[in-house]
Amino acid sequence: MPELPEVETVARLLAPDVVGREIRAVRAPWKPTVGGSPAAFGKAVVGRRVTGLWRRAKYLVFDLERAGAADGCLVAHLRMSGRFHVEEPSADCGPWCRLALTLDDGRELRFVDVRKFGRVLAARRPEDVFGVLGPEPLSDAFAPELLLEELRAKRRHLKPLLLDQSFVAGLGNIYVDESLFQAGLHPLVHANRVSAAKAHALHAAIQGTLRAAIEREGSSFDTFYRTPNGQPGAYQEQFLVYGRGGEPCRRCGTKIRRLVVGQRGTHICPRCQPPPRGPARPVLRAR
Repeated sequence: MPELPEVETVARLLAPDVVGREIRAVRAPWKPTVGGSPAAFGKAVVGRRVTGLWRRAKYLVFDLERAGAADGCLVAHLRMSGRFHVEEPSADCGPWCRLALTLDDGRELRFVDVRKFGRVLAARRPEDVFGVLGPEPLSDAFAPELLLEELRAKRRHLKPLLLDQSFVAGLGNIYVDESLFQAGLHPLVHANRVSAAKAHALHAAIQGTLRAAIEREGSSFDTFYRTPNGQPGAYQEQFLVYGRGGEPCRRCGTKIRRLVVGQRGTHICPRCQPPPRGPARPVLRAR
């Protein structure tokens, strides 16, 4: 699933092609993509101009206006395999095209989604779709002191907590594994046992990892994630633990282990990320 760096990349690269453009027509070959009736979706967006494109957590938000006044938005979630790109118009936009928006320059903004999990919803306010989201990890609001305070208030294991979008927004499996390794923290450490020094290290690791991934336009470890320009991301070449089970740690040479934590595949270096001390921990199944 695309995470914060991939969605941020999509927003940055797609904006020049769509911001300022008016939506003239809608095709929705797969109705669930637009959350119901394509006719109702079309009524909500046709004749609107895109005034902005931005990211919140793993969502894309297209701000809309009509006759010079703000008039709702489109909120998109790529899920497992969704991808946006702008193309010249054609009668057949391909077998996996779930939505095509005709723009006023004649081109189409297309949402392609092989696995059909992605959604593009029309809403009055983006918050109506988001639900409860935590702070953005690259924002000023996400300060080291805030992270420490929030960690001390939780007794959950670190990895499931960091994946909780109501705790911090936009993180997923890849960047949590990479950040925990950078901070030298085991995914099963209880949040309220993280020291102040380690909380600051985790904060720096999260921000540093995300910024580095955005610079490389995200990670493409399968055939699904591609930028709006059709190119793969490059951050997968920098992975330190994720997807490297059985390979030597780039720091100490110990073999990277693949575990299951909270039903998620998890990659650690057993030496650089020592397990927590204390009562018996849940059994982890190596794969």
